[in-house]
Amino acid sequence: MADSPDSPKVQQQIRRTIDAVWRMESAKLIASLARMLHDVGLAEELAQDALVTALEQWPRTGVPDNPAAWLMTTAKHRAIDRLRRHQLQQRKHEELGYEIELHQQLHEEDIVDALDDPIGDDMLRLVFTACHPVLSQEARVALTLRMLGGLATDEIARAFLVPEPTIAQRIVRAKRTLADAQVPYEVPRGEELVERLSAVLSVVYLIFNEGYSATAGEDWLRPGLCEDALRLGRVLAGLLPQQAEVHGLVALMEIQASRAGARTGPSGEPILLLDQDRAHWDRLLIGRGLAALERAEKLGGARGPYALQAAIAACHARALRPQDTDWARIAGLYGELAQLTGSPIVELNRAVALGMLFGPAAGLELVDALAAEPALARYHLLPSVRGDLLFKLGRMDEARGEFERAADMTRNARERGLLLERAASCGPRG
Repeated sequence: MADSPDSPKVQQQIRRTIDAVWRMESAKLIASLARMLHDVGLAEELAQDALVTALEQWPRTGVPDNPAAWLMTTAKHRAIDRLRRHQLQQRKHEELGYEIELHQQLHEEDIVDALDDPIGDDMLRLVFTACHPVLSQEARVALTLRMLGGLATDEIARAFLVPEPTIAQRIVRAKRTLADAQVPYEVPRGEELVERLSAVLSVVYLIFNEGYSATAGEDWLRPGLCEDALRLGRVLAGLLPQQAEVHGLVALMEIQASRAGARTGPSGEPILLLDQDRAHWDRLLIGRGLAALERAEKLGGARGPYALQAAIAACHARALRPQDTDWARIAGLYGELAQLTGSPIVELNRAVALGMLFGPAAGLELVDALAAEPALARYHLLPSVRGDLLFKLGRMDEARGEFERAADMTRNARERGLLLERAASCGPRG
């Protein structure tokens, strides 16, 4: 017997569906609205209005056959209603002509714009608009992650390792600044495009990372975010073929994405790198990544931050077995990357490599030196790595405590489960 539409089980399924649809479609929705309205902040507001309407209606009426199209249509209607209300207040005749123009734009292809735009991609326009020089680098990245990645403020805060209120303020101020400056919704050309590239690459990189290892929620992977980031990276590589770091970032994402099929088990549980079945790694993506890395190196970008990370990923990709991994090269590359970036997270990864190369005691020495780093105070991978090294040293009680501490810090359900399993594997408390 089928469950009643009003049953808690069905209602919960609908809410999960809405959340999934929003995660997958919000970026496209906001990007499309921003092209129509030339106002990034208003586009997000109208997209959120459509989401609220879905939350109100779908539990009663059921999920529509094409939920993405439903959200887009609802948001467009909100846009038209908004403009109509504005028209009644100011410049009625002038605004009436704009409404007619908007209707045509909403329901017809904008051929002139398509011919003028070398990319033809609303989402890429959204990235470059949100990365306008009127904003600080931090604000550009935070705003675009919110708009393009559909990430909540707390998820972005975790990506930046800064307090959530800081990110919230950045996003609000960024949208206000773009509106006040009347920033055009377009992909820049020439030197201006190159100037904005660093922020754009940061955005794409963080979006990919959130897809590759989700900050929060029930799933460890968000393939849609990885796919969006990869697509944007490939488009950027085509647009800027002489920019080495673009190819470096594409190389990194291609190689990392190649492991997706081996990173989770049948029930979605995480599988760590050294435990993965490498026969399930996507050799096509690895080949694409290695080719992109070679292009970056030929362009003189071998020591750029993304190319260095891609070179580390390539060491893993080239090793057919975990024991074949060139840990000496990986440790050296992390050393270069640490000097370049000054990042304590890079140093934490170097500690893992040193532990594999010289033994867990060597890795633990560096991890303990990082314990006082403010940026790592709530970073769950610090106790996770420390727990792993202590486990290998046979210090089980200490290892259990570190795994449990890491489990308390993470907000991803799958990762928490893995960490608690590792804590249990340390045996009963002594």
